[in-house]
Amino acid sequence: MAKRPAPKKPATKAKRKTAAKSKAPAERKSPAKAKAKTAKRKPTKRKTAKKRRFTLKRLLAYLVLIGLLAAAVFTLYLDVTVRARFEGKRFALPARVYARPLELYPGLKLSPEDIRHELDLLRYRRAADPGQPGSYAWNGSTLDLRTRPFVFGDGSQAALSLRVEFRGGRVAELSQRGRNKALAIARLDPPLIGGIYPGRNEDRILVQLKDAPQWLIDALIATEDRRFYSHYGLDPLGIARALVVTVGGGRVQGGSTLTQQLAKNFFLTPERTLQRKFTEMVMALLLELHYSKQEILETYLNEVYLGQDGNRAIHGFGLAASFYFDKPLNELSVPQAALLVGMLKGPSYYSPRRHPQRALKRRNLVLEEMAQDGKLSPRQLARAQAAPLGVVARPPSGASPYPAFLQLVYRQLKRDYRDEDLRSEGLGIITTLDPVAQRAAERALSGRLARLEKDRRLKSGTLQGALVITSTQNAEVQAVVGGRDPRFEGFNRALDAQRPIGSLVKPVVYLTALEHPQRYTLATLLDDSPLLLKQKGSEDYAPQNFDKRFHGRVPLIDCLVHSYNVPTVRLGLAVGIPQVLDNLRRLGARSPLPGFASSLLGAGELAPLEVAQVYQTIAAGGFRTPLRAIRAVLTSRGEPLKRYPLKVEQTSDPAALYLLTTAMQEVVRRGTARSLDRYLPASLDIAGKTGTTDGLRDSWFAGFTGDRLAVAWVGRDDNRPTGLTGASGAMVVWGQALAALDPQPLVPTQPDNVAWAWVDPASGLLSARGCPGAMNLPFIAGSAPTRRAACGGSLEQSMEELGQGMEKMGTKVKRWFERIFD
Repeated sequence: MAKRPAPKKPATKAKRKTAAKSKAPAERKSPAKAKAKTAKRKPTKRKTAKKRRFTLKRLLAYLVLIGLLAAAVFTLYLDVTVRARFEGKRFALPARVYARPLELYPGLKLSPEDIRHELDLLRYRRAADPGQPGSYAWNGSTLDLRTRPFVFGDGSQAALSLRVEFRGGRVAELSQRGRNKALAIARLDPPLIGGIYPGRNEDRILVQLKDAPQWLIDALIATEDRRFYSHYGLDPLGIARALVVTVGGGRVQGGSTLTQQLAKNFFLTPERTLQRKFTEMVMALLLELHYSKQEILETYLNEVYLGQDGNRAIHGFGLAASFYFDKPLNELSVPQAALLVGMLKGPSYYSPRRHPQRALKRRNLVLEEMAQDGKLSPRQLARAQAAPLGVVARPPSGASPYPAFLQLVYRQLKRDYRDEDLRSEGLGIITTLDPVAQRAAERALSGRLARLEKDRRLKSGTLQGALVITSTQNAEVQAVVGGRDPRFEGFNRALDAQRPIGSLVKPVVYLTALEHPQRYTLATLLDDSPLLLKQKGSEDYAPQNFDKRFHGRVPLIDCLVHSYNVPTVRLGLAVGIPQVLDNLRRLGARSPLPGFASSLLGAGELAPLEVAQVYQTIAAGGFRTPLRAIRAVLTSRGEPLKRYPLKVEQTSDPAALYLLTTAMQEVVRRGTARSLDRYLPASLDIAGKTGTTDGLRDSWFAGFTGDRLAVAWVGRDDNRPTGLTGASGAMVVWGQALAALDPQPLVPTQPDNVAWAWVDPASGLLSARGCPGAMNLPFIAGSAPTRRAACGGSLEQSMEELGQGMEKMGTKVKRWFERIFD
């Protein structure tokens, strides 16, 4: 049931009285008084309104003042920004990396095929009459060429006109073309093999305004900004015309001057906003205020974006001329210049390689603009429009054809330079890469791996490898191949594949022993019988020979020649594992090496380049020279910045190294590497060592001739067995690579304190030359055996044989020098 509302209470007497008092004055006020009061209030209101208007004006004035102040501050900020960037280093220039410059001289071993490859790498052009720099012509076995000028570390060299005669795979004659003047030596400009680019991969070739042909400037002005020389950064007429055309329903036009385009490209982002447009206009005015038209135009020529090469951005007309026409900027023709200018509107849309018809139409439009501007006559216009695009099919690539070598260069540069300097200062890097050696190494590795897989019925593509070639004369790295695909830019096995080196460590074990001539000589008999090592904290170690047999007492030299494991371990234990590992480090190893007995058989892991450093010291007779891939660094102006001279340090006894080298020559002559004679003649007297690891997982060969050293590795990335020994895998790669380079014979320099003697291998005692199995071995003075075997002959006979041996060696050395200097 709904509740009835309570009745309203009547107001009390006091409340009624109070309400009456509050209403009484208004009701009692007379009209006259009210009028008088209103008249008194009007001046006050006017004052208030006037005061309000004044406040509003003052506020507006403040706002305007603040706005002007903000605009001034903003303009000042832009001014500082413009001048700081424009007066500092305007562009980040990549470092350019070059191969070694080829030096031609009579007698140089260089086949016509090799020089053709060199000219192709240099991008020289074939011509009927090679008068232009970078051109050549063949006439039978005669090569006429004109080199390009180049600034070397020792000064600039102008273009040379040369005539080279080839005979028998060598340079027979060298002369100055035209004057028929014989030359002793001539140097070609070095091939460009790569670059180290800025963070955004911008690449450009800086040019000066004077380098640009006039028709390029004419095309640019006629197409992009006809009043460039008369406006001050902004072109009101151009802006008005663009507005009229756009509002009238025509094609949307920008109306930006060249200066505005430069401000946008150089300082701003490509976003389309009013704020960005306003900033661009202010910056354009500031550029015109501070800098000349020539400076603005030259910066524009170097800044503009003109295409893409993979992840490399093509900036500036200088690089574009090379990228599209393979020629310097000053050699562009009228239609070629017009094509580049036309591409400014859209480098991808008007790409002459992908859209030739579209590019041709755009080029001809630019040519018409030039004609309308009075820069081309009707006849010139017709001729230019009839010309083909002329774009080269294969552009000079920014990617290095030798990525593995470039990685080595970059790592060595990082020791001396900051990364940002390498990517922005435009340095010139002259390296040691020999394209002839590099090509031989690439062919040998890729070809032989495929052949090994086929012969052994291995799955195609499973084998991998690495190959390093150096000069034994100066420790320059001539070639680096980091895998079976030499163009692959990923994992570089030559530098980073840490693999057990197997028997490649044995020469170091024997060198450590031979450095104690009173205890060990090449004739010392070593024990090759079962060996069991018990070591605390590890399993018993019982090394085995590869043939699973023991051979009794074996001369030290034969233990190395046949790569016996057991006597090697005994020898290493006798001279001390720490001493062996210390010797390995002194020769050049840098990786951590475990101090176990198994390290004496190559359980330690090294990369191929590190092995090359160790063997480089052996080949140099105990003088360690750090391997180097860089000859010199030049500034962007070609001035010498840093040279990389030879740093030689004697780390081992030359006499002991001579004995070791003799033993390693026997390895190739009659030991585990004897099948190398399938690829190279035995007369080269190569010194080398095979290496095979447990389970046939790694196949190694390291060796050297009279002029080159190489280290080859073959294996699998997943570390599974390959079924290859050092001789059946890596050595065939090594042999094919060196055979293509026609190496020089190895004639080690015999130290004064070394003499030869015949010894009996069974007893290690002196023998006569005609005794069965007698070996002629070198000994460090005072270490030759003094006792005689049963077939030892007389002392006089031994001395006579020793003298004959010395005479024979002298004749051999003399012939070697004759081969070099004849």
